[in-house]
Amino acid sequence: MALARLYLDHAATTPMLRQAKAAMAEAMERWANPSSPHAEGRAARAALEGARSRIAAALDWNGHILFTSGASEAIAIGLKRSKASHIITSPVEHDSVLRTTSGAKRLKVEPDGLIALASASHGKDTILAIQHVNNETGVVQPLDELNRDGAILFADCAQSAGKLPLPNADMMAISAHKFGGPPGIGALLVRDLALLQPSGGQEQGYRAGTENVPAVLAMTAALEHQPNWLPAAASLRQRLDHAIEEAGGEIVARAARRSPAIASYRMPGVSARAQLIQFDLAGISVSAGSACSSGSLKTSHVLDAMGWDEGAAGEVIRVSFGPATSDSDIDRFLEQWLKTASRRA
Repeated sequence: MALARLYLDHAATTPMLRQAKAAMAEAMERWANPSSPHAEGRAARAALEGARSRIAAALDWNGHILFTSGASEAIAIGLKRSKASHIITSPVEHDSVLRTTSGAKRLKVEPDGLIALASASHGKDTILAIQHVNNETGVVQPLDELNRDGAILFADCAQSAGKLPLPNADMMAISAHKFGGPPGIGALLVRDLALLQPSGGQEQGYRAGTENVPAVLAMTAALEHQPNWLPAAASLRQRLDHAIEEAGGEIVARAARRSPAIASYRMPGVSARAQLIQFDLAGISVSAGSACSSGSLKTSHVLDAMGWDEGAAGEVIRVSFGPATSDSDIDRFLEQWLKTASRRA
């Protein structure tokens, strides 16, 4: 009997938790427009505002929460409508940040994937847009150690919300489908709404469009029912790191602090494209870099910024874990990795 497929691409999207599915199904049975004045609308509004408070509690956040269609929209609102005149970011950010900040100053990146935050020349009229956890390498930026000198800190927390404690930032973007909620829903966390130019419409006048109450409630349930799986993931990744190094592979950003849920590995002599084909044929889902750009299979801009040459960067794949990833999953992945690597000769 054929083995079930093994999914190791949770950084791209992770399956919905059963509690999130249940919350979404229940909300769809009694859903109404939360801006409507009638009883059904008022009930929907109460559910929406209750979810806002519950999410704040789950994330230990004491600021405002603006619901969006995901992290990309939250990033666009936070950066395009910020009252700051200058933006400083890095070349290892997610594509959605790089597109939004075209022409902005980019900070230097060290070979270990850490951004040279101390080199930033900034002030009170500046916004620093820095990813908390890199979506390709898993590198965790030490944002709480940053001397902001009055600058606004915008943190892309798509890969850390619901998994790691959030940094002490002024604005943060989160996305539900990264932590067991549905796709198409996220939020912009804002310490002070005075940081943004309002646009009119819903969400206190900062985002137009009828709120997606079922998805919001599903996102809320996902945050409230997060399993404590990162310690196990750290153990699994440590074992995988060791085995791949023993077999002649290379770990991206080996020396940096990394999220236990994400790792990137180089298989010398075998292109990422060839690796993806072999893993997929073996029923194993992994990726090369970000899911938002891997369709083109271009060389990773993250690895390029870290100083990797094009040939070596083109031999790197990403493996990312979820709550259900097990020791046997790691065994299966390693078996296929060794089989593919052996074909180099």
